[in-house]
Amino acid sequence: MSNGKLHKKTLGSYPSVSVVFSITLALFAIGVFGTLVIYSKELEKIIKENVRVQIYLTTKTSPEIRKKIEKELSEKGIVTTANDAIKFISKEEAEKQFIQDTGENFRQFLGENPLHDAYLVRINEAWQSKERLVELKKIIEKWPGVFQVDYKENLIESINQNITRIGLIIMGMVAVLLVIVVLLINNTLRLALFSQRFLIRSMQLVGAKKWFIQKPFLFRATLHGIFSGMLASAMLLGLIALATRHVEELKLIQNNDRLILLMASLLLLGMVVALISSYRAVNKYLKLSLDELY
Repeated sequence: MSNGKLHKKTLGSYPSVSVVFSITLALFAIGVFGTLVIYSKELEKIIKENVRVQIYLTTKTSPEIRKKIEKELSEKGIVTTANDAIKFISKEEAEKQFIQDTGENFRQFLGENPLHDAYLVRINEAWQSKERLVELKKIIEKWPGVFQVDYKENLIESINQNITRIGLIIMGMVAVLLVIVVLLINNTLRLALFSQRFLIRSMQLVGAKKWFIQKPFLFRATLHGIFSGMLASAMLLGLIALATRHVEELKLIQNNDRLILLMASLLLLGMVVALISSYRAVNKYLKLSLDELY
């Protein structure tokens, strides 16, 4: 019996399961929102990489001029680094596509093909604002061989506005959740250490140094933080695997490097918050008077 009682009163001991469980759930919640941020950023990247501008050429544009236009688009950082960033569409191809889409053959009443050879280019993100697209249109239309530059202004502006709005909402939610998680972990550890307050005072009264009393609590809290971070990461991996199995398209916007960084951050967050919370709680009980301990 005495050994059992002594074990219960060991310095630094408190209900580990409930503490780890609470910290794990808190970290898992922040991990889920972090994953949403990563996926939304990757989706945003894909959407922006697919913003296209049409560059129509004059009817007598030579192959040399065309090569020069392609070179200018690449060297000035106007297009993305994708393999199909610059796609040439001849007026014959455009004619076939028009007939296929509309079922009408304009040659029958015009007698000729009025369409122009064109480039369909993926625009670099740096040029996708409303002001820069207007600037880009003016620049390209001054090049030899270029007839007209066209893009869906309203669509691009709508995409930019929605992406900004969604990004702000998600980041705001993550910020609020992060504060809640920190407070939750802090309160969990403070409540756990509450049962140790008399033992802390007893050690203090027999002359134990401050660091000697703090050390077991800080060590235990660090282990709990690391273990909780590992559990939260494992749960997050399971959730991602389950989601990907049911929605295979998620693989297209999955960034493994960022996910690994997120899980490492959960590990670090759990350890740091648990360590700081324990340090503050122990210090609080070291400073309380005997009456305040009750």
